[in-house]
Amino acid sequence: MHSLQKLLKSLLAVSIALVFCTSCAYLPALENSPWELVSLPTDATVLDLSFVSEDHGWLTGTRSTLMETVDGGKTWEPRQLELGDTSYRFNSISFSGNEGWIAGEPSILLHTEDAGQSWSSIPLSAKLPGKPAMVVAVGPHAAEMTTDVGAIYKTEDNGRHWTAMVQEAFGVLRNVNRAPNGSYVAVSSRGSFYSIWKPGELSWEPHNRNSSRRVQNMGFAPDGQLWMLARGGQIQFSNDANEWDEPIAPDYSVSVGLLDLAYRTPEELWVTGGSGNLLCSFDGGKTWQKDRSANQLATNLYRVMFQSPDRGFVLGQSGILLRYVG
Repeated sequence: MHSLQKLLKSLLAVSIALVFCTSCAYLPALENSPWELVSLPTDATVLDLSFVSEDHGWLTGTRSTLMETVDGGKTWEPRQLELGDTSYRFNSISFSGNEGWIAGEPSILLHTEDAGQSWSSIPLSAKLPGKPAMVVAVGPHAAEMTTDVGAIYKTEDNGRHWTAMVQEAFGVLRNVNRAPNGSYVAVSSRGSFYSIWKPGELSWEPHNRNSSRRVQNMGFAPDGQLWMLARGGQIQFSNDANEWDEPIAPDYSVSVGLLDLAYRTPEELWVTGGSGNLLCSFDGGKTWQKDRSANQLATNLYRVMFQSPDRGFVLGQSGILLRYVG
């Protein structure tokens, strides 16, 4: 009898400890959400957006989705392009002044010189390795285009001629991000390794992942250091010694993956994830809070981006778009 009582007390203590630890794992809720849901006239997945000016911008997505705003992103109107019967996935859009570019698949590259009032198709070689994954407008008549196998090309004459910036393609990639200084980081399709390319180098520099968890996404912080999202909701940051800090898991209470990260300021960052997860940190990633209003969306939030501290968006599945209102 004494042994049974001792066992029951031990089990009770363990149960109390588990309940306590579980409750501690839940992130504190953000008191007031700075995001508002924008009503879009589509249920296509939103993939990218870019602005021509303070109020004038363009949005792209699956199923040839192209929309325009003239009020800073509060409302969006569909725009139709004469592209035949093919349904395109417009992966990327980028503007520099009135010049803009759209890249997508099946392989397509579009260019505008009048802020999007008219678009022309740029012929792509049948020998192009992979399909256009990202395009970045880098100046007058100039852009850089990355394909889904890590080939990087640059044009300085509106797309008439392209120069290969790397000698060999990376291999099939999951995602790719570009730093303002022109460096790129790409994650392999299986998340087993990542590679970095810097201007002037002839090839990608591969790196093995630093844990057993597969890499989900990577990008650059405002100071040029790297951030990494790994399976299981883990985040890591690199430091000045080009080494990785210890991984952190901001929200132990959920098992869904974290999908993207962006900085609003050098200290304030936001992370999106599956099932409407939206996390934020106001101290550079040391402590975290959760925007629980986004949980009601019950959809994947694929991207978060800030064009400035006062203008940002969260892009999601099924026509979900959130606008930062502060």
